[in-house]
Amino acid sequence: MPEKGTAERTPRRGVRIGVDVGEARVGVAMSDPHGLLATPVETVARDLEHATDIDRVVQIVSEAQALEVVVGLPRSLDGSEGPAADKARSWARSLGQALSEAPIGNTPIRLVDERLTTVDAHRGLRESGVAGRRHRDVVDQAAAVLILQTALDTERATGRPPGERVGRPRRRTPRKGKKA
Repeated sequence: MPEKGTAERTPRRGVRIGVDVGEARVGVAMSDPHGLLATPVETVARDLEHATDIDRVVQIVSEAQALEVVVGLPRSLDGSEGPAADKARSWARSLGQALSEAPIGNTPIRLVDERLTTVDAHRGLRESGVAGRRHRDVVDQAAAVLILQTALDTERATGRPPGERVGRPRRRTPRKGKKA
């Protein structure tokens, strides 16, 4: 019997889509309907000119009737955000716009910290025996799986959706002794 206060919370039911946005490719993962396990879906080539990468992710979200999309937000080890984070935020906003115009409607998008997921994905692929030259083909999917699985585990542990929601202003934490 688990100790008081240690039982995992029941996650929201529904498929989630996890996304790792890279310079050349977008890795996509999907959870089971119970929100317990993330699995790889596919790697989509980035298309800055025609946004076919966003169109494909919208199609995946629509086909899965996803509850939400979790996009990795690359941060530095110190937690700061640089150009890669700006690009991920911009891509997530573009995805949100495309989803709002799709039949599925306004599917929520959340940004979650993805520090070192690509490094961890490469390590996991090496340890599982995937040849180095094949890494490029699947590393973005593996990173998307890690991003989504971390988000699922965080929600199960805290009872709250992970990360920050795209399209909503970030909450400001009032300074000690000051009212918001």
